[in-house]
Amino acid sequence: MDEKKPDYTPASPVKRTLAWIGLVYMVILVALTTWFYFTAKPLGNLGPLLVIPGLIGLGAVALVSWRSTGRPGKGAAILMAALSWLLALATLPIGIAGLMSNFGG
Repeated sequence: MDEKKPDYTPASPVKRTLAWIGLVYMVILVALTTWFYFTAKPLGNLGPLLVIPGLIGLGAVALVSWRSTGRPGKGAAILMAALSWLLALATLPIGIAGLMSNFGG
């Protein structure tokens, strides 16, 4: 008997992780656009805050890539994830301060 091939090829775990990162940025952009429409004032000083999802995603992609393909090596993946998550944690207070500067009266 001839095996039937599946009609689709599921996305790799790395591609799915990248899609989740993109989804987070899409939600952020929708929130920023909605804020502007309702207040007629754009929010500024958000650079550090907008870097945080990318840093968290970089660590996640490193771990997912290591678990699914074996590259990079275990040590490098864990180091990259830890470093990017620590950078995100260090950037968080700066980003919150930048966000709060928009509401200072």
